Amino acid sequence: MNGAPDLSVVIVNWNVRELLRRCLESILDSDALSVTGSDPDACAPRSPTDQGWTAEVIVVDNASTDGSVAMLTADYPWVRVVANSDNLGFTRANNQGMAISRGHSLLLLNPDTELAPDALSQMLRYSAAQPQVGVIGPQLRYGDGSLQSSRRRFPTLLTFFLESTVVQRWWPRNRVLTRYYALDLPDDAVSQVDWVVGACMLVRRAVVDQIGGFDEGFFMYSEELDLCRRAVDAGWQVVYLPSALVTHYEGKSSEQAVAARHIRFHSSRVRYVRKYQGRLAAALVQSFLLLTFVYQWLEEAAKWLAGFVVPSQRAQQTMRRARMTAYGQVLRSGLRPQP
Repeated sequence: MNGAPDLSVVIVNWNVRELLRRCLESILDSDALSVTGSDPDACAPRSPTDQGWTAEVIVVDNASTDGSVAMLTADYPWVRVVANSDNLGFTRANNQGMAISRGHSLLLLNPDTELAPDALSQMLRYSAAQPQVGVIGPQLRYGDGSLQSSRRRFPTLLTFFLESTVVQRWWPRNRVLTRYYALDLPDDAVSQVDWVVGACMLVRRAVVDQIGGFDEGFFMYSEELDLCRRAVDAGWQVVYLPSALVTHYEGKSSEQAVAARHIRFHSSRVRYVRKYQGRLAAALVQSFLLLTFVYQWLEEAAKWLAGFVVPSQRAQQTMRRARMTAYGQVLRSGLRPQP
């Protein structure tokens, strides 16, 4: 291929081989897109007729043990593979992929996603017409077809005491989260927002050249929030584009390590607060989150003990014990963010 492609698709994979396969097949099935490899003899075998856009695909594998790299080598020779010997984290692996990419735009894509046939053309067309837009997020759908909330406003400090905590379970409908989730905006309308969920993001190359890639202090989680905040601070717009549809089978990698998922999710939030709102605010959030896990551990312990005297509870004892173990690991971690 002469010159740089229009689009570089960067996918970070960890032990989701079959979902990765489906993701790559959905890229192949995209309309108005020609997929090619760095080797002209290793082009995608079912590339549609080129209608103006070209793409390269880069997969960074974080030491998968499920045969993902072998599958890529055998079945997708046109994919450029970076095979890490250790799990370097989502942010660092994405930065690896971006560093070797050549496209004028970057599609940062989770392996547990499937693109609708016109999703890429919708995003590329909108990006070409709106040069002030630096980041575009599609409409995400769960595997059952239901809507997945994927556009947000920037969180306030109070957001971190409510969202994804036991407090949200008790008080799901409140003004803080209604604003945070941008529930006042129509799901089917193009909207300028503060940030979009990182399962699928089209990022203009000029944005990365200006502000850099992901902050590697976030192993995973909150990294797209941080990236969008830096982009907005630099004068770029972030847009939610509902005409581009992407199915997201959420959390298929992270659900393989439940305690680690909790630790990384909440410690990343503490790091974000420290980065933008200071150490005192971060210490308050950190302490509050740890208290919520103390509560959850005690709640599960009570239900586990009830299983010895209430027959209907006995079938749940293994699950209760597993949750207690996971919550105990979170508490031992202290939810300390990386430097």
